[in-house]
Amino acid sequence: MNLRYILIFICFGCLVSCGDDPVCPTYVSPINFNLNVEASNIATIEQYLFDNNLEAQRTDDNLFYIINEEGGEQKPGLCNEVLAVYRGYLPNGNVFDMSDELGVVFPLNNVIKGWQEGIPFYGVGGSGVLLIPSKLGYGSNPPAGSGIPENSVLIFDIEVLAF
Repeated sequence: MNLRYILIFICFGCLVSCGDDPVCPTYVSPINFNLNVEASNIATIEQYLFDNNLEAQRTDDNLFYIINEEGGEQKPGLCNEVLAVYRGYLPNGNVFDMSDELGVVFPLNNVIKGWQEGIPFYGVGGSGVLLIPSKLGYGSNPPAGSGIPENSVLIFDIEVLAF
């Protein structure tokens, strides 16, 4: 008898949690978080900004971002597919990835946390720079063959073309 009530409760919970709002699972990179690495990443970003005479805004998660062009009023959300042109490089200038001028389409919920948090600052036609500490990037597990060292700060020049 108790098992029947438990099953009813579980089914009811599932039904109640399924609303009209889409729930998008998000990519979570396997990162070993380390406060010393984060402090070093922040120092690297601040030095990069200083050396290049740039001013950036900073989120509570220590994502630094620059808005060159805000773009349209509507901003992408995690459930959107985004078309963007980008160039990804390390603070030393080494480029590790880039799109062509036509851009690349990607589901926002399936990219690194730095993009999930940063891309929504830009509307269509928006552009800028994301300076991403390793905890919001690849941490100690960069993609094999990417040329990205462990715990690296990632910098992306981005332009949102559509979503």
